[in-house]
Amino acid sequence: MIEYWRKALEVFAGWRQAIVVDLVRQLRWSFLPPLMVYLAAGVSGLTGIVGAFYVKEYLGLSAAFIAGLAFWAGLPWALKMPLGHLVDLIWRWKSLLVFFGAGLIATSLMIMYAIVSWPSDMAAIMPLEAWYVVSLLLAPCGYVIQDSVADAMSVEAVPKVDEEGRPFTEAAQKAMHTTMQTLGRIALISGLVAVAALNIFMFSGIENMDESQKTDIYARIYLYALVIPAISISGVILAEFIRHRRRRALLAQGMDEDSVSDLLDRPDENVEPNYWFFGGGVAFVALTLTVGLSDLAWSQEIVFAGSMIIVLILMRQLIAALEPERARILVGTAIIIFVFRAVPLPGPGATWFQIDVLGFDQQFLSILSLIVSLLTLAGMIVLRPLMASRSIIYIVALLTLASGVLSLPNIGLYYGVQEWTARLTGGVVDARFIAIMDTALESPLGQVAMIPMLAWIARNAPAELKATFFAVMASFTNLALSASSLFTRHLNEIFVVTREVTDRETGAIVTAADYSQLGVLLILVATISVVAPLLTIIVVQMSPLRTNE
Repeated sequence: MIEYWRKALEVFAGWRQAIVVDLVRQLRWSFLPPLMVYLAAGVSGLTGIVGAFYVKEYLGLSAAFIAGLAFWAGLPWALKMPLGHLVDLIWRWKSLLVFFGAGLIATSLMIMYAIVSWPSDMAAIMPLEAWYVVSLLLAPCGYVIQDSVADAMSVEAVPKVDEEGRPFTEAAQKAMHTTMQTLGRIALISGLVAVAALNIFMFSGIENMDESQKTDIYARIYLYALVIPAISISGVILAEFIRHRRRRALLAQGMDEDSVSDLLDRPDENVEPNYWFFGGGVAFVALTLTVGLSDLAWSQEIVFAGSMIIVLILMRQLIAALEPERARILVGTAIIIFVFRAVPLPGPGATWFQIDVLGFDQQFLSILSLIVSLLTLAGMIVLRPLMASRSIIYIVALLTLASGVLSLPNIGLYYGVQEWTARLTGGVVDARFIAIMDTALESPLGQVAMIPMLAWIARNAPAELKATFFAVMASFTNLALSASSLFTRHLNEIFVVTREVTDRETGAIVTAADYSQLGVLLILVATISVVAPLLTIIVVQMSPLRTNE
């Protein structure tokens, strides 16, 4: 028995060393500024629940339209290509882009605050639905600009020399890059934790409030969300302060001005403009505006196909800077992650069902969001050694199988499994209990897939093109989210789900609720989500693009 406990303590000590001690040892003050920008992106979730309820209660938008709108809202992320290259070119002045992005985000939030607070005045200018669309499209433009800078800052944050000016070993830099990318996801999820806790407080007792009180809460949340651009701006100001202090310390140790500038102000080599990236960005904008403003029936599909062609051409230009073996690994990995992220979702109908049929209110959805965020934080910390020791293929396959299994409770809730479990357990295992348990199991998995790929890029991309590599690969994988939105929209057009919409003035029912086709939709989405990624892994691993990294 003593031997058993001795071995158990050794295992625990090894676990603590790998997960906690090693993570703390690699922390640097220089990590904080980019983490603040990532934190701001996480805090952006503050308005998510408010937006869902506002659209459901006051705007007559269909599930298919909302899914289609998600497609257009996701397209600005494809602009990370020219933005990332621009960051590499204006490395010293990249923080100015954060201020510009903050302005776009603030404008988006103020539009939503205005249409919630003064709907009649705003409707007199143009329909509330149009204001909502404008706000929804402005926000991602701001976030993609800030994210492009944050990616560059995350590379810059990993120091090349220690406090005494001695260079770090390659192994030490590899470990710090992995830690930096993990902390970036942790900062993002920490923002979600904070806003979920605030939402729980704000929505406390909402079931007893009248419409005017609810509207007041919605408006205040949009006003509080102005902290988002303030956090990101604080991050770049802090970065300048840390860089200035670091510069003084290195100069005091006898390092010359040119050497300090090479370490702190720019990558290892001067960057020549690659007009392919800017030309691709211009082509993307022209394609989007031309097709988006037309009445073509397949406008979203045309824009997606054109965007994919542009991104693939730019990827081909970019990977030419890599060794052939590394280029093949990167392409194979990108394809797998693309398919993993491109699988369709059920769409807003699933949330409407939870609200209307299962009786999940704003506060309970906030609790679910908090559970997701807290357990995702814990999961990323606990799974960090797994991400460092296992291949990306292994991680994606594991996440795919887990997502398939964890989709079963939601399907069960639609078909009434909670009624059976509640009878057997005296009402303990009801719909809310099942939702909480499913959320608790699923939450650590969603943010894990991208971390190994981001760390690989940070380690292997040429030093002078780090931001460009981040941007192009992010554009490719973010196009997967646009593909997901397209698939989601088409499925919602085939399996139509509607929620009840009432006229705000008269209370008359404008659209009746109909969830009869939601069950088939959930089953089909779960099947595709498992089969498509696993099949892609098999095909890639049987090709020259296979990878074990």
